[in-house]
Amino acid sequence: MSIVHSFPGGIHPHEGKGGKAVTAGLPIVTAPQPSRVIIPLQQHIGAPCKALVSKGDSVKVGQMIGEPVGGMSAAVHASVSGVVVECQPAMVANGTQVMSVVIDNDFKDEWVEQKPVSNPEAMSVQQLSDLARQMGIVGLGGATFPTAIKLNVPEGKKVDTLVLNGAECEPYLSADHRLMLEHAEQIVSGARLIQKVLGIQNVLIGIEDNKMDAVELMKKACEGKEGFRVEALKTKYPQGGEKQLVYALTGRTVRMGGLPLDMGVIVCNVGTCYALHRAAYEGRPLIDRVVTVGGTVNKPANYLVRIGTPVEWLIDTSEGVDENTRMLIYGGPMMGMAISREDIPVTKGCSGILAMDQVSSLADENPCIRCGRCVEACPMKLLPAFIDRFVRKDLFDEAEKLSALNCIECGSCAWVCPSRRNLTQSCRVAKRMINQRRREAAAKKGDK
Repeated sequence: MSIVHSFPGGIHPHEGKGGKAVTAGLPIVTAPQPSRVIIPLQQHIGAPCKALVSKGDSVKVGQMIGEPVGGMSAAVHASVSGVVVECQPAMVANGTQVMSVVIDNDFKDEWVEQKPVSNPEAMSVQQLSDLARQMGIVGLGGATFPTAIKLNVPEGKKVDTLVLNGAECEPYLSADHRLMLEHAEQIVSGARLIQKVLGIQNVLIGIEDNKMDAVELMKKACEGKEGFRVEALKTKYPQGGEKQLVYALTGRTVRMGGLPLDMGVIVCNVGTCYALHRAAYEGRPLIDRVVTVGGTVNKPANYLVRIGTPVEWLIDTSEGVDENTRMLIYGGPMMGMAISREDIPVTKGCSGILAMDQVSSLADENPCIRCGRCVEACPMKLLPAFIDRFVRKDLFDEAEKLSALNCIECGSCAWVCPSRRNLTQSCRVAKRMINQRRREAAAKKGDK
C-alpha cells in the first residue's frame, strides 16, 4: 500500500523561459567532444585524488588519472583520449583552484579495456564498495558524496530500505527526468544490485508528480522485482533533499544532525544507480553525465557531456544565449552557483548550466519586516531571519544555538523573502564559521 507523507515547509518556485516544460521533452543527445578538457582531481566530498599522469603522457578514455586518497575519495578518469598538456590548479564553479589534469583531445576516442564484473550480484559488500570507489562513482544529484562510503555500511548498522531520488525538484533541470525516460531498466538494475549485495528489503523510488511519464516507465521497469515500489510525490521544493525524501517515502524522521543511515535508509540518486549499473555490467567508469542546458540559451538541450568539458563549449553548442541574459548558473537556480567565467569545467556534480535573464544583488536587500515567511518555508524548521541577524553581527555562538548547522542551503527562505534578504548566504556563512571555530578549538586542545 502506498503511504506518502509531506514534509513541513517547502515552496514551489516558478519557472521562466527554458524551464522544465521545455527541456523535459528534449531527448538526451551526445554533446560533441571539446578539443581540450580540464579534469579536476577533486570532484567529490573528501580528499583530492593523487595524480597518476604527468605532462606529456598519452591517455585513453576511461584510464584512471586520479587515484583515491584516504577513506573519503573516489577515482577520477580521463574522459577523452589524447595527451596531458598540464597538471595544474584550475578554477572550478565555487571559485576555488583545484589541481586538475588538462588533456588535449586527439579525437580517436581510444578506450582502455573495459572489464565488466563476471557475476555482480555475487559480490561482497566490500567488493561493491571498492568497485564504486575505483570507478569514480559519487552522488550525481549534486552532493558528490562518494558512493563507496554509502555502500560500505558500518558494523552495527542495519539497512532495510534503499531510497532512489528521482524527484529532481530544482526548477529548469530535466537531466534525471530524461535519464528515467530513456534508461529506466539500467537505473533499476543498479538499484537491484545494491539491494541484492547489501540484503536490503525495500527499494522505494520517489518521483515528483510533474513527471508522471517517468513514474509509469519506472513502475514498468520494476515489475516482478520484489520489494520495489515507485511513488509519485507532491511537486514541492526541496522534495529531493535526503531528509525530506526519506520522510516522504517512509514516514521516518531523520533527527537534527543525523543521517538517513541512522534510520536504516540509504539514499541514492537515479543517476548514481545508472552509473553503478554501467560500472558493474559494462566495466565503464564515470567519465560523462547528463547536463541540462537551459534558460535563455538559444537552443535548450539535455546533453550527455564528457567530464571536463568547458561551460563555454556547451553554451556554444546550444547556439549561445539571447541578448537578455544577465547571469550563468552552474547547477540549478536554487542551490547552484553563479559563475563569472565560461572556462569552468563540467564536473560529476554538475546537473545543469542555466542562462538567466534576472539577477539580484546585495543592493536589492531591504530591512526584515518579520513576516515569518522564511520560517514557514524552511523544510528544516529553522529560524532563518534570526540566524541572518546573528551572522551579520558575527554572533556565531548564537547562530549555532539556533541549529544553523542543520541548514541544507536549499534557498527556500531567500526565495520567499519579500525583503530579498540573503538568508541562505547567511546560513552558509554561519556553517562555515562554526565549523572553522570548532576545528580551531580542536587544534588548540590537541596542542596542550
